[in-house]
Amino acid sequence: MKKPSIVFILSDDQGAWAMNCAGTPELYTPNLNRIAERGVMLESFFCASPVCSPARASLLTGKMPSAHGVLDWLRGGNVDSERFRRQGEENPYAGGDRGETKPIPYLKEQRCYTDILKEAGYRLSLSGKWHLGDSVTPQHGFDDWYTIGMGGCCYYHPDIVDHGEITVRHGEYVTELITDRALRDLDELAAGPEPFYLAVHYTAPHSPWDAKNHPARWIDYYDGCSFPSIPDVPDHPDITTGPVFGTPKRHENLRGYFAAVSAMDEQIGRILDALEEKGLAEETIVIFSADNGMNMGQHGIWGKGNGTFPMNMYDTSVKVPFLISCPARLPQGVRCDALVSAYDLYPTILELTGLSEQFPEGLPGRSFAGSLSGGGAEDREVVVFDEYGPVRMIRDREWKLIVRYPYGGNEFYHLTEDPGENRNLYGAPEYEEKIIAMRRRMEAWFVSYSDPYIAASAQGVTGSGQLCRPGIYADRLEPYAPLSENS
Repeated sequence: MKKPSIVFILSDDQGAWAMNCAGTPELYTPNLNRIAERGVMLESFFCASPVCSPARASLLTGKMPSAHGVLDWLRGGNVDSERFRRQGEENPYAGGDRGETKPIPYLKEQRCYTDILKEAGYRLSLSGKWHLGDSVTPQHGFDDWYTIGMGGCCYYHPDIVDHGEITVRHGEYVTELITDRALRDLDELAAGPEPFYLAVHYTAPHSPWDAKNHPARWIDYYDGCSFPSIPDVPDHPDITTGPVFGTPKRHENLRGYFAAVSAMDEQIGRILDALEEKGLAEETIVIFSADNGMNMGQHGIWGKGNGTFPMNMYDTSVKVPFLISCPARLPQGVRCDALVSAYDLYPTILELTGLSEQFPEGLPGRSFAGSLSGGGAEDREVVVFDEYGPVRMIRDREWKLIVRYPYGGNEFYHLTEDPGENRNLYGAPEYEEKIIAMRRRMEAWFVSYSDPYIAASAQGVTGSGQLCRPGIYADRLEPYAPLSENS
């Protein structure tokens, strides 16, 4: 039997709540709804770290940040700024505080599931955001490579990497550019005999959210919306992104964010239509997810894990959407409430492609393919672990513990009684034994699955960006940007 092809669509900074089918009725996402209706929606899928680069690295490697070494968003190591200056190209990387000097392939020593797919005869193509170091060089099995230079860009002035060159595309909407290339790649991939893996990594709905960065038709669509599904609460006391509550900024932010999601959804519809036109819609596995969650006013935060300092682990920061469809292989219109983590994706993709025997030893993930097929939770242990620098989390269906090393500010929530995480029970005497037991379990888990030389809890991660490889691999004295440079 021929191995199934995969279209993996990844968004940027999209909370699990940010889809119409997830319970936000004012958000127009008919094509995300379309994937959900034709497949399975996981309602409790968690990223491994609530910020982009570590979360993306964990999806590909099946490891926690403390094992793969990408511990914060990558502020440095994306491009060789001097090379592009010498070439006379427009150079958005020189100067300023971006930290760009030389490219660093952060995942060089890692074995990603895309490497395994390549070895098994797949043709791999990337269109969209990479943000895992050395953006110019194709890596980890990808044959075709079309990305952006760094982690983000202005939507109408993106820096596009194509065949080893970077060009700023003025006046062209990056969401459409990514889709255009993905469709071109799909034409070529579908014409070949090999199964394919097409990665479509949008920058949406990451900021900026001002009106000039998104199509006028979508800005106008949401201009009169009051966004009733989104909490309108005072700013969190630890917010890092500046005041929002009580200003017109709330409406501007939400209008732009919703516009970015709907504009992306429109482009996803083009991909789904192309699969149908080519007769590939039934047999191709289509996956939609996001790198990390996002607060757009929830808890008074406008951002993800580093939307506050100390960094936060609210469910709105760590829970992401996950939709998967393949009508020939999976049931349709199913909602699954199993607790699933990003490090479970690696073994799941290998199982779905018949490559489970290639799953590397020593990784924490377990395939959730059986749950997708209606086989229940496969006796899965419903515990999720997360980390962001010195902040670690353990969560099951009922309880959630957040520990901040070394400065404290720990949190403990009874989720079945307090799903909104509004009442911190840490320090209450009646929960002391439960907290101790969960903390011991969490620390034992991280001992098992972390590299002690690069463990994030011992690094100087502030949420302001990573400049080079960590720990014993660091090639500079300060591998992390100080808190004052948070952006």
